[in-house]
Amino acid sequence: MLEAIVFDFDGTILDTETPDFQTWQEVYRSHGAELPLDVWLQCVGGGTGEFRPDSYLEGLLGREIDRKRVRTERRKRFLDLIHVMPIMPGVLELIDAAERRSLRLAVASSSDRKWVESHLQRLGLLERFAAIVTADDVERVKPDPALYRLAAQKLEVKPERAIAIEDSYNGMLGAKRAGLRCVSVPNCITRDSDFSGADLRLDSIASMAPDDLIASFDQPDSERQAP
Repeated sequence: MLEAIVFDFDGTILDTETPDFQTWQEVYRSHGAELPLDVWLQCVGGGTGEFRPDSYLEGLLGREIDRKRVRTERRKRFLDLIHVMPIMPGVLELIDAAERRSLRLAVASSSDRKWVESHLQRLGLLERFAAIVTADDVERVKPDPALYRLAAQKLEVKPERAIAIEDSYNGMLGAKRAGLRCVSVPNCITRDSDFSGADLRLDSIASMAPDDLIASFDQPDSERQAP
């Protein structure tokens, strides 16, 4: 039986992924260069690489840039865009449906706690999650399973009785490696990633009625099959 839902944060609850990529694209183009999406995807959802956009730009240009100025200006532009972003479609409805069924809710994010909790507070969602686990709580972030294992532990549920809601390939891997089933909901940045390992893929959380989504996973263990 389904007992819990664990949400990713960036790109799943709040679309931070699009403005993050957009603002780095603007930096690159102001220097006469392009930031390929396939290169950027190395760091989406956590990632294991050490991709640094400013270092990559310097490699393309063959010269150093004023990293401090670039990062400061880019960060301001990014935050300006983030603070007008609404909650992603379908998230509130799924939370409401989960609470009606007494499912436990958590957030598992590769970002730091201050970032996640400040935005959840601003969006009026902070108190709706029984557990919030972030990069501050583990040694390795997604695709390592540590975040999802810890979320299940804090919710006091077996991983196989929880589902993850994820927008990235790295996040999907982390959830599956931890033993959770995964609903992949890619955004415009991650939509071309390989989500063949997901138990369900949706174009938007809002594209499926929340009660139907929950019911598709809420089956006795002896009868359960991938939806």
